[in-house]
Amino acid sequence: MSRRKNRDADWIICAILLCFSDWSAAQISYSVSEELDKGAVVGNLAKDLNIKIQELEQRSLRIVSGYSKRYLEANLRTGVLFVNERIDREEICPNSLKCSLNVEALLSHPMNLHRIEVNILDVNDNAPSFLEQNHVFNISESSSTGERYLLPVANDADTGSNSVRSYKLSQNEYFSLDVQNSGEQSVSAELVLQKPLDREKQAVVKLILTAVDGGKPPKSGTSQIIINVLDGNDNSPVFSKQLYKVRVNENISVGTNILKLDASDLDEGLNAEITYSFMKRGNVNTGDRFSIDSQSGEISVKAHLDHEENSAYELRVLATDKGFPPRSGFSKVLVEVVDINDNAPEISITSLMSPVKENAEIGTVVALVTVIDKDGGQNGLTNCKLTDSVPFKLKSNYKNYYSLVVDGLLDRESASHYNVTITATDEGTPPLSSTDVITVHISDVNDNAPRFSGTSIDVYVKENSPVREIIKTITADDADIDENAKLTYSLFDSSPKNLPISSVVNINSETGDIISLQSFNYEELKTFQFKVQATDSGVPPLSSNVTVNVFILDENDNSPGILAPYSDHGSVNSENIPYSAEAGYFVAKIRAVDADSGYNALLSYHISEPKGNNLFRIGTSTGEIRTKRRMSDNDLKTHPVVVLVSDNGEPSLSATVSIDVVVVESTGDIQTQFRHVPIKEENFSDLNLYLLISIVSVSVIFLLSFISLIAVKCHRTDSSFSRYSAPMITTHPDGSWSYSKSTQQYDVCFSSDTLKSDVVVFPASFPPVDAELISINEADTFNRTQTLPTKEKVGYVSYVNTFFL
Repeated sequence: MSRRKNRDADWIICAILLCFSDWSAAQISYSVSEELDKGAVVGNLAKDLNIKIQELEQRSLRIVSGYSKRYLEANLRTGVLFVNERIDREEICPNSLKCSLNVEALLSHPMNLHRIEVNILDVNDNAPSFLEQNHVFNISESSSTGERYLLPVANDADTGSNSVRSYKLSQNEYFSLDVQNSGEQSVSAELVLQKPLDREKQAVVKLILTAVDGGKPPKSGTSQIIINVLDGNDNSPVFSKQLYKVRVNENISVGTNILKLDASDLDEGLNAEITYSFMKRGNVNTGDRFSIDSQSGEISVKAHLDHEENSAYELRVLATDKGFPPRSGFSKVLVEVVDINDNAPEISITSLMSPVKENAEIGTVVALVTVIDKDGGQNGLTNCKLTDSVPFKLKSNYKNYYSLVVDGLLDRESASHYNVTITATDEGTPPLSSTDVITVHISDVNDNAPRFSGTSIDVYVKENSPVREIIKTITADDADIDENAKLTYSLFDSSPKNLPISSVVNINSETGDIISLQSFNYEELKTFQFKVQATDSGVPPLSSNVTVNVFILDENDNSPGILAPYSDHGSVNSENIPYSAEAGYFVAKIRAVDADSGYNALLSYHISEPKGNNLFRIGTSTGEIRTKRRMSDNDLKTHPVVVLVSDNGEPSLSATVSIDVVVVESTGDIQTQFRHVPIKEENFSDLNLYLLISIVSVSVIFLLSFISLIAVKCHRTDSSFSRYSAPMITTHPDGSWSYSKSTQQYDVCFSSDTLKSDVVVFPASFPPVDAELISINEADTFNRTQTLPTKEKVGYVSYVNTFFL
């Protein structure tokens, strides 16, 4: 487990370096003997890689491998590859003729990957050894000279020329040694009887068998051979072949017979009855894989065979008779295991760089993939590919080594992860394949700016609203996540310079709550505009703006104001009417204005506290006071009239004015309040001309005002935006109109219930002023223009009163 963790850690380091640089792959081969001292030079990397030594440190040369030990390292000062840990060939590649270490040399800036194959050369560091320190032979004294006896085989962990190459036998007078060595078989030794044995002369013969390897200097191992000299059975069994060969498929069923041995004995009786058995050979126990019928000599498969584990088995068989003492003959059986395509490719992910940034460039390494097929030949050749439509591809590095790299644009907002299916297929018949799924997570980068629901937001706020009240919560969405989606809000001033937005509203940078810093007055400020910017917390931060239009909604907070001549507080207002006045006689006209707008400025007139016989009535929308009937002797001479002027707001506000109406005997006694105003008599034609000019002028002014208001509404700019709001035209029950705008209100009144018509045009917000009221009697005809000031600029109010008898 520790070895696996270290291996994964090295490969992860390799993958991280590969992911952030351009890279390439090549292979270098070296050969080195095992058991070299630490620091021994393997090869000159700088020379073989064609890189200057000074660049090695600059480019951070590293040696990465998947082994538990760091056998090799690179000296950055000299550029050589040296031995860092003791290399034991028998530990790394046991029972293998060829042994090599595969490591990678990594260079950065730019990234280069060089695969290094270091062939481990065997040295003679292991002496031959026998499985048995003592081996016993029972040989009859009647044995003929020239008979052979197979000696035990010595085992040597070394390979090649360092393995067992010869055997030696200690000096004796009875036996000699025959060493057999062929390319197809291992070295073996046979004991050859040179001189007849004589049990009576020497019952036990002890010899020393020495196995010598081919190393320089050679190493050796010994085993004692004990020969018990027996009487009797003087013929040994003999096999029909000295070497049997058989080929079997590795998927052969357990229990299948693969070979029948045949041995004969020239003796008779029990001395000719033969039994078969396996002979142990070194540390190889052939009985684990094969079994032999002791009577028939049939060899069968005992366990599953695997070509990848062992491609051939060498069996030593004995044929032993039942004589006393028993005699044996031996032979060899070579079983070749034929490979079939029984192993699917194995996919190994040695490193996975996840998550991958969504702005990763094409070619960025995501993972290192290794495909291994245990089969040999054509069955071991593999092809690897991706089966899904994903923005990745496999890039072949070397043989069965691949890199999974980015091959398209990544977008975390579209896909936060990809399940990449890798399929590896061999070239066997039939082909076998395996799949592995890699989940590649995509990490977020700040590539999406915050987004508002629209380009502008309209906010409606009642005037006189409390200070520090939340008037609107602005929110924006960001398609990114985590810190890249964490938004902060700020204000941008887009109002006129005389209205700094920082003095009007504030915004909570985290929640987007817009908070009022003052109480708004509709009569002073109708609307204003500013911008809110939403900025994310990414690096670099991204932002977007939205325009906020704030409309102040009018509240009924202004009472009606009575216009001159009845606006003086505490003054006594009086009007005279003749005793002979008919019903509907015009007494006076009450005029009032309201600084509010809309329905809050729609005024109605009523007579409150009627006294006497309720002689008078008033137009609810015009404010004209007229008689309801003719006078009678029972009527009072002075009639106090209290007029209540109310607006249409919620709750309704009102103002009152008191007028004393005095009844006089004749029209000559009527005194007006404007005696100082001269009355000029003009001829009939001049009067008609002036009247026509006045009516046309008023009509043209009204028409031009109406068209101008519509044009300003359609083409207003930011500077004029705060000066206008939606107009309102109200029709009164008595036939008059009321026209209202955001800053000024114009009332155009046409009375249909009298012979006298008034056209009144006045602004909505101006204070009561002292002005003259012109009262017209009977056949009087009079034109007058008076000026009424407002808070912003002077407006002009025209009164044209005409009466025809």
